[in-house]
Amino acid sequence: MRNPLTVLFRDDHLLVVHKPAGLLVHRSPIDRHETEFALQYARALNGGRHVFPVHRLDRPTSGILVFARDSVTARTMGLAMMSGEVNKTYLAMVRGWPEECGEIDYPLKEEPEDRRLKGIEQPVREAFTRYRTLSTTEIPVAIEKYPTSRYAVVELCPRTGRKHQLRRHMKHINHPIVGDANHGRGRHNRYFAERFGQGRLMLAATRMEFTHPASGEQMVVTATPEDSFLEVLSVFPEFPVSGQSE
Repeated sequence: MRNPLTVLFRDDHLLVVHKPAGLLVHRSPIDRHETEFALQYARALNGGRHVFPVHRLDRPTSGILVFARDSVTARTMGLAMMSGEVNKTYLAMVRGWPEECGEIDYPLKEEPEDRRLKGIEQPVREAFTRYRTLSTTEIPVAIEKYPTSRYAVVELCPRTGRKHQLRRHMKHINHPIVGDANHGRGRHNRYFAERFGQGRLMLAATRMEFTHPASGEQMVVTATPEDSFLEVLSVFPEFPVSGQSE
């Protein structure tokens, strides 16, 4: 069986991979029927030995995923994540044209994975996201009430790590991510799914910066979005797709 993970970096302490969209990181009470997980494929890349996921990447999101190869590294990386010492950058395609750049400061209520907890009041936590608009386009298709439809490619940098933060924050500023079934716009999602023969969340983790937990070296790991993502970005004729992995 082909391993869907692509190794981006590996040493004695870390295994950094590219995860495709549609693959769960590990077992979840929401998707009990699933039998394939990034965790098991990462173990295969680690010679069958246990690995520790040090952060979360939603199932429909593709991109950089970090595993620790030992518990000490996992603890160190986990603390770095929690203290904001790890910088993550995402690429997204959104509806409309956002401002050139900005920061979204909008607290978010916790979203429990277990549906049985949905009726219980959840805490609200601070959440910050910086964004920068990289490219815009307008296509001659009437999807809502206008004769044309506008879209943008944005760079998103979360400063906190709330569940579905980027998807919820972009909805909050009325520029939802294309392909987001829960927080997006159905008409736009259906248009791109029909046009390209497949629907996907247009969100990819493309860059991560952190201090190596053992050597202290400053690490920068990058990943070009997968083909299904780049295919949809073809509606942006001026966007330099190949440059996003730098």
